[in-house]
Amino acid sequence: MEVVQVLHMNKGNGDTSYAKNSTVQTRVAPRPNTLSVISQIMDIVRATSGHLRRRVPEFRLFFNDLYSNDFNSLSMLLPAFYKMLKEEKGIGLAPSQCFISGVPGSFYGRLFPSNSLHFVYSFSSLHWLSQVPVGLESYAVKHLNKGKVYISKSSPQSMVNAYSSQFQADFSQFIKSRSQELVPGGRMVLSFLGRKSIDPTTEDGCYQWELLAEALMSLVKEGLIEEDKVASFNAPYYAPCAEELKVEILKEGSFIIDRLEAFEVDWDGGAVADTHNEQGKMMVGERVAKTIRAVVESMLESHFRLGQDTMDVLFSKFAEIVGNHLSKTRTKYINFVISLVRKASHINLEAQPMDVFLF
Repeated sequence: MEVVQVLHMNKGNGDTSYAKNSTVQTRVAPRPNTLSVISQIMDIVRATSGHLRRRVPEFRLFFNDLYSNDFNSLSMLLPAFYKMLKEEKGIGLAPSQCFISGVPGSFYGRLFPSNSLHFVYSFSSLHWLSQVPVGLESYAVKHLNKGKVYISKSSPQSMVNAYSSQFQADFSQFIKSRSQELVPGGRMVLSFLGRKSIDPTTEDGCYQWELLAEALMSLVKEGLIEEDKVASFNAPYYAPCAEELKVEILKEGSFIIDRLEAFEVDWDGGAVADTHNEQGKMMVGERVAKTIRAVVESMLESHFRLGQDTMDVLFSKFAEIVGNHLSKTRTKYINFVISLVRKASHINLEAQPMDVFLF
């Protein structure tokens, strides 16, 4: 699977779009997610500048996403955002200005010149791998994980090792690339899904994929998809533990780990309080299914070649399975937040343009 080509969030503002179904994120940030983060970063910079009695710098903001993702939805929000910055924060009036650009491409490689960024922020991205692990591709001669789409309790150790190795290679390349792009003293904040246990088969690291595989296998029984298609699909995803992250960061050597925290997050963002009655069960199942669909539909469509009607059936079944599961146990996502500082012997605090990279 060419992840760069097929992985993209559902576009637009429709019922299954990512814009309407990024559940966990909108519980944290009521405004459109990316722009809300920018606004908060600017508030911190403005407050710090005032504390240091320095003028507020110009802001140069760069958004990154894969080539196939939808920059248009973000662009449509910018006029209102610029207006808000000017009216509420005075940004856009001399001498404080804000310039926003899009930079398409994979963050598992260089995107910017050396020593050109002051702050990097990544949200809900780094659990996606650059590719399906070597040996697990859809064209592999032998499929190691029949009836599953990700690591599970029944997966052979060779498959677990392949996923772990791919994550190590990707994450180390990400860290290396950003270390070259950030100025000395620059900061990077990363937020993405992981797991608490060193065991990658625990529920907090993989169970959403277990339930999706169950939904896919129900379509196999109904003759809507082929079993070999399920056997040959492996999600380009990995939920690491804290120990794996620390090893790669320390191995690369360019960053100080300022802070590393793990938070438990409800699958539905905590929107449905009571999942024990039929209505709550249905609501939480549908809410989670829409969120997952907004993220993975492009990959499923590419691999299984499902029509819209069959895709609707799949996620209807998935919603029912999720609702039944969450009515019995409130499985949580584990979300890591890591703050890293680029090692430096001297930091220049003079008011210079502040370059911020978000993806």
